[in-house]
Amino acid sequence: MHEVIATQEQPSLWASIREAVRGSHMNFTTGSLNRAILLLAIPMVLEMALESLFAVVDVFWVGRVGENAVATVGLTESMLTLVFAVAMGLSLSTTAMVARRIGEGGAEDAAVAGVQAIFLGLGLSVAIGVPCWIFAPNLLRLMGATPAIVAVGTNYARIALGGSGVVLMLFLNNAIFRGAGDAAIAMRLLWLSNIINLILDPCLIFGLGPFHRFGVTGAALATFSGRGIGVLYQFYRLLRGTERIRVLRQQIRMQWEVLWRLARVSSTGIVQFIIAQSSWIGLVRIVSIFGAAAVAGYTIAIRVVIFAILPSWGLSNAAATLVGQNLGAKEPRRAEQSVWRTGFYNMLFLGGIGVVFIVFAAPIVRIFTHDPAVATRAAACLRIVSYGNIGYAYEMVILQAFNGAGDTITPTVVNFFGFWIFEIPLAYWLAIHERLKANGVYWSIVVAEAAIAIASVALFRRGKWKKQQI
Repeated sequence: MHEVIATQEQPSLWASIREAVRGSHMNFTTGSLNRAILLLAIPMVLEMALESLFAVVDVFWVGRVGENAVATVGLTESMLTLVFAVAMGLSLSTTAMVARRIGEGGAEDAAVAGVQAIFLGLGLSVAIGVPCWIFAPNLLRLMGATPAIVAVGTNYARIALGGSGVVLMLFLNNAIFRGAGDAAIAMRLLWLSNIINLILDPCLIFGLGPFHRFGVTGAALATFSGRGIGVLYQFYRLLRGTERIRVLRQQIRMQWEVLWRLARVSSTGIVQFIIAQSSWIGLVRIVSIFGAAAVAGYTIAIRVVIFAILPSWGLSNAAATLVGQNLGAKEPRRAEQSVWRTGFYNMLFLGGIGVVFIVFAAPIVRIFTHDPAVATRAAACLRIVSYGNIGYAYEMVILQAFNGAGDTITPTVVNFFGFWIFEIPLAYWLAIHERLKANGVYWSIVVAEAAIAIASVALFRRGKWKKQQI
C-alpha cells in the first residue's frame, strides 16, 4: 500500500508531461517544486515555441519577396516592440495580481482583476492603433526607410501597427490564464492563433488558391486574422470558465479601486518594457546606417534568436506565476527556490541553443535568404549575439520573478541603466568610432546583457521583493 501511495504522489515523467499538456489540477504552492515547474513550464514553453516558429516561418516567406520586404518587416517590428512592451508590462502585472489572488484562495477576486485588465487593454489598443494607422508611412521614414521600402511596406506597417491591439489583447488574456495556473489553456489558445497565421501566410503573400496576391502586406493580414480569431476565443473561454477562473457577467463592470491599483503597477511595468524594447529601435536605427542588406541580415538573425528565446520566456513566465502564487500563500522561501531552479534550467536550455547557433550560423541563415550579402551579415549577427545566451537566461527569469512579485520598479531601473545608459552608447561607439560597423551593435548586446544579468542577481539576493504588496 505504501508503494502505491508513493507512486500516486510522484507520477512518472511522461505522466507529468501528459498532465501538463492536458491541464494540471495541482496546487502550485505545495508539493514537489520541480514538478510544479514542469507542469507550468511545459505548456508555457510549447506556447512560446509555436509563437517563435511563426516568427521564423513569417520571415521565411517574406524573404522570398525581396530585400525591401524583409527590411520592411524588420523596421516595422522594431516599432512593434513598443506595442509588445505595453502588452508585456500590462500582462505581467495582470499575471502577478491574478496569481496573488489565486494563492490567497480568492478565485472571484482574481476574475475581477482580469476584467479590469481587459478594460485597460481595450483602451490602450485604441489609443495606440489609431495614430499608428494614420502615420504608418511617416514612422517608416523616421526609422530610416528608403523610398523603395516605404513604397513596398506602407500597407504592411499600417495593418501591423494599426491593428496591434490584437497582439496586446492576446498577451493580456493569456496572462489571466497563466496567473490562474491555467497554462495549458493559454498554450492551446496561442496555438490556434498561430496555426491560422502559418496557414494564411503563404496564401496571402503569394496568392495561393482563391486568395489575392498581397505580397508583404499579406503577412500582416495573416497575423491580424490569426490573432484576432484567437482573441475572440479567449473571451469565450473566460466567460465559459475553467476550474481555476471564470468571469461572471455581473463582474463585467468597472471597479475603479482595482482598476487604479492595476494601472499603477502596470504603468511601471509598461515603462520597464518600453525601455527594454525601445532599445531595439535604437539598435536597428544604428544598423540602418550600413544599408538595407545590413537591416535585412539583422532582421533574419534576430528572428532566429527569437525562435530560441520565446520558449525561454515560457520558463520565465512559469517562474513569475510560482512567485506570485507562493507569495500569496505566504511561502516566500518556496518562491525564491522556484526562481533559482528555473533560472538554472533556462541556462542549460539557452546555453545549448547558443552553442548550436555559434557553430551552425551560416547554414541556418541560408535557409532564409539566398542573397550572399544578407546571409553574411545575418550569420555574423546570429553568431555574436549567441555568445550572450547564458547571461540572458538568468536575467530574464530573475527580472520576471520581480514582476511576478509585483515589484516592477526594480526591473525598470535595471533596464534603463542597462539598455539606454550603457548598451545604446556602447553600440554607437563600437559601430562608428571603433569602425566595427553592424558587428559593433551585436557585441554591445552581449556585453549589456551580461551586465544586466549580474545586476539582477545582486538585487534579487537582497530579498526586498518578498515584502511587495499588490
